[in-house]
Amino acid sequence: MKNDVMKPVINEVKEVLEKARSNVAITVNRELLVSYWKIGEIIVRYEQNEQIRAAYGEQTLKLLAKRLTKEFGKGFSRSNLQNMRLFYLNYQICQTVSGKLSWSHYCELLSISDNNKRTFYEKEAINSNWSVRELKRQISTSLYERVLLSKGEMNKQEVLNLSSKGIEMTQPSDIIKDPYVFEFLGIPENKTMQEADLQRALVNQIEKFLLELGRGFMFVGVQQRISINNTHYYADMVFYNKPLKAYVIVELKTSKLLPEAVGQLNMYLNYYENEVNDEDDNKPIGIILCTDKDSVAAEYALGGLSNNIFASKYTYYIPDKERLIAEVEKVINRK
Repeated sequence: MKNDVMKPVINEVKEVLEKARSNVAITVNRELLVSYWKIGEIIVRYEQNEQIRAAYGEQTLKLLAKRLTKEFGKGFSRSNLQNMRLFYLNYQICQTVSGKLSWSHYCELLSISDNNKRTFYEKEAINSNWSVRELKRQISTSLYERVLLSKGEMNKQEVLNLSSKGIEMTQPSDIIKDPYVFEFLGIPENKTMQEADLQRALVNQIEKFLLELGRGFMFVGVQQRISINNTHYYADMVFYNKPLKAYVIVELKTSKLLPEAVGQLNMYLNYYENEVNDEDDNKPIGIILCTDKDSVAAEYALGGLSNNIFASKYTYYIPDKERLIAEVEKVINRK
């Protein structure tokens, strides 16, 4: 009985303490980032000092690391000092540094030399609240290039928009990637899978699948029944996307894109729009995930539909980054 009486008091105290701890953590993180930025500025300034450069040359950071480690302990290795230096050089206005990201986030971002690409990952890490592990995964699977390639006839302005704002979710096509990468399933590239097995594997790794789908996705369920004239159909996987306020039906195919899959998904979308949608929901979105798609066949199969249906490939392994970069550059430079 006493526990029940005290519970509201304990909950209030808990809320105050958790908020205080969160505020302290935010403040400490912000101060750490500012300190590392200032150390980076000091390093760059002294590197430009001809007397120091003549005396120590390339050994400056190595000697500095030894002296600072002896004086202050861990955290001042040569590689970390190099990151502080790069931190200052890439963010010369300290106010542009986000306190929503940790130093570990920025160390990962600093490994990206391309400014547009680095800024994109920084914006997405903030917008999607990625952990450091999630950020590393998105970089390793070339999310930036995959998003650009999904936009079709992109141009240099598209690249600038993506880097300055991240992924803006204003229309259904904004959530599409091509290809989707399921490396987290650990399935060999040449292994044949049944659709039910693939679905089961994705559900077992639903958190990682949601990360791959992108920001704002919520899992509704698998094999969602759709009844039309006493005939039952089953949608493979159903999600809801909060930014777009729309149901997203994902159909899994362990083969290439076939026209009949488009017709079936189109029926599901019509059903959801008329029978499932609430008043403030937008038109549902359909995504067919297949092992391959012929661009011409896809154009004819998907063209002229009033519903939002997209077809994307998926792969079980991380794509060749250099190949994706080359494809992006080829499309951008196309006249």
